[in-house]
Amino acid sequence: MNLGEKLFELRKAKNLTQDDVAEKLNVTRQTISKWETNQSTPEFDKIVPLCELYGISPNELLIGEKTETENNEQSDKFNYDEVKGHLFSRGKDDKNNYENMTKNQIKQKSAEVVSSSILIFFFAIAFSGIGTTVMMWNPVIVGCTFLVLIGWGVTRIVKHYMSVPKFEKTKKEKKQDKVIRQINEIIGGIGVAVYFIVSFLTMAWHITWVIFIIIGMLNGIVKLIFMLKEDDENEE
Repeated sequence: MNLGEKLFELRKAKNLTQDDVAEKLNVTRQTISKWETNQSTPEFDKIVPLCELYGISPNELLIGEKTETENNEQSDKFNYDEVKGHLFSRGKDDKNNYENMTKNQIKQKSAEVVSSSILIFFFAIAFSGIGTTVMMWNPVIVGCTFLVLIGWGVTRIVKHYMSVPKFEKTKKEKKQDKVIRQINEIIGGIGVAVYFIVSFLTMAWHITWVIFIIIGMLNGIVKLIFMLKEDDENEE
């Protein structure tokens, strides 16, 4: 019996649904399904919680050896080096496999993607300003490079959030999303007003559209601040 079949049988023996197990392990139901159909394997830090949930030892789950509980103070422990050899070989893309991540891990990943993308936006704007006014480079080359950098940053954010599995949000998270949305709407309204005022005063319509990119950056910064604030609260 392979690991997926064993996980399936253990879950059925406990009369648990995939949703029940997913909730207890803080992963998605799709993750549990993939484990049980051998499409992926549990993260190493999920082995012990799985064993505790199903009432077996890690050795029994992974290598089929039952651990004697009588007169053995080490019965609840296992040899990690030995078990690793029987676990699984991870693919190169596993570090970006959102299905195997916990909610907190995905939030940390989101913070990394958003912050690095904002940095790309800053660099694009700085490059555009310095390239055209200081270095006197060809405006076409500067403009194309600027668009490529902006496109890269936007693509990273879109790809990330399209890959993130859906979790049931808590009341606190829903409230936080509402606050973020309201702040971003205010920033958007002010940004549009600034855009028209600056554009009419300077008549530099070919440049002032950058204000919309700055609005997007500010929206991302707001979201990032709330992410980091939530991480600090979790650590406390």
